[in-house]
Amino acid sequence: MSFDEVYEKELSFQTDRRKASVEFIKIVSDLWYDKSIELVLFRNQLIDRNVSEILNLHEYAGEFVQKPISIFDSVEIAQAIITLNLPPAKLDIGKLTYEYHLEDNKYQDAMAFVSDKLRDAKDQKNITPKDVVLYGFGRIGRLVARELMTRTGKGNQMRLRAIVTRGKVDATVLEKRASLLQYDSVHGDFLGTVGVDVENKALIINGTTVHIISANNPEDIDYTTYGIEDALIIDNTGAFRDKEALSRHLVPKGASKVLLTAPGKGIPNIVHGVNHSENNPNDLDIFSAASCTTNAITPVLKAIEDSLGVVQGHLETIHAYTNDQNLVDNMHSKYRRGRAAALNMVITETGAGKAVSKALPSFEGKLTSNAIRVPVPNGSLAILKLELETKTSVDGLNAILKKYALEGDLVEQIKYSLNNELVSSDIVGSSAPSIYDSNATIVAADGKNVVIYVWYDNEYGYSHQVIRLAKYISKVRRYTYY
Repeated sequence: MSFDEVYEKELSFQTDRRKASVEFIKIVSDLWYDKSIELVLFRNQLIDRNVSEILNLHEYAGEFVQKPISIFDSVEIAQAIITLNLPPAKLDIGKLTYEYHLEDNKYQDAMAFVSDKLRDAKDQKNITPKDVVLYGFGRIGRLVARELMTRTGKGNQMRLRAIVTRGKVDATVLEKRASLLQYDSVHGDFLGTVGVDVENKALIINGTTVHIISANNPEDIDYTTYGIEDALIIDNTGAFRDKEALSRHLVPKGASKVLLTAPGKGIPNIVHGVNHSENNPNDLDIFSAASCTTNAITPVLKAIEDSLGVVQGHLETIHAYTNDQNLVDNMHSKYRRGRAAALNMVITETGAGKAVSKALPSFEGKLTSNAIRVPVPNGSLAILKLELETKTSVDGLNAILKKYALEGDLVEQIKYSLNNELVSSDIVGSSAPSIYDSNATIVAADGKNVVIYVWYDNEYGYSHQVIRLAKYISKVRRYTYY
């Protein structure tokens, strides 16, 4: 075959792949908007992806499982799913396709395979939608709002109904709030529409009304006047940190549960995927989603503790600068944080090492920790130096983390990176709170002292953990197949 013939064949194949991707995108959208069935590819979001992104995700999937995962396979599986009468669900089509290849002699066709694998979906109980109120509209609040509105679908899970802020709400304030939601210097433009309704003091997000409520105190609000009932209040302000203060959110009519997006005192500190099931929303009204760093390291530490055992260790987190630091040198309540954030590496403290034990009691007294704030606006790195109970190797340790990233209770939390060139900007926008850098793992000659590197988007990845926990608290978790 001549070079020209080879080239023409390659062009034809690429055209077929891209046409299949277009068909796949349509099926993904139809499933989501018509049936509230969300498809993901090894936990990577597929909604609102373009053709090139879809193909790149398939390349990653094939490399991850060491087997070809083609777009043509995904289309075949997706077509089978759309013909089934399934309830609202979240399905990993990458895992389904991988298993289909492993068991292709067992089933007559994709329809028979999918029908068998998803047979338990019929037992899904009906979901009662949950009203959500964001108390505060800072970095985390706006990202949570973006995700909630992007994933509203038919509205049978969580519905963002209102945002509470301080100060007056006039046309200028509404325009500024809308602009901050629409445009973001780190995460890019919101892939939706944002308008303002001055008369009703509301933002119109993707055509849906979200009230902007002005209040100095939680007790001052009556949510029922906005048609809001039995709401989950997600507190993003950080102003209320203990049970007594957070209980003030439960005083207003229309509020029933509270979720703090920071470490809390006297309330359960939860890392979803690790200890959420130990805290029953039937018995509790106030929850904490812990910190971004705690959410990053705890899933990985659980995998290692359960598999090899941890004697002791140290955490050093290399963290993006945050809004509590100064832009230029000025007075600050804490030493070093007063120095210009974008010009300095700043040593500071972190409670993440101790906080791990709130989710994993076996780590009580095992970890020391410290933090260095560095001149990047987002994207952080946790370095864990651990002494293990059981000997291992680089390949052995990586195999353990890859297994946890592929199956089990932590698949949403741990992303296994194969990238030899991974840097902080690469992980911005990752929905997983823990990105395990397999190519950076170090194991000492004794096999018991290891150094591992866990990247995390301290804004976006953490926001997804908040949403996962919010769904659990609200009892709107769909049937999932991971």
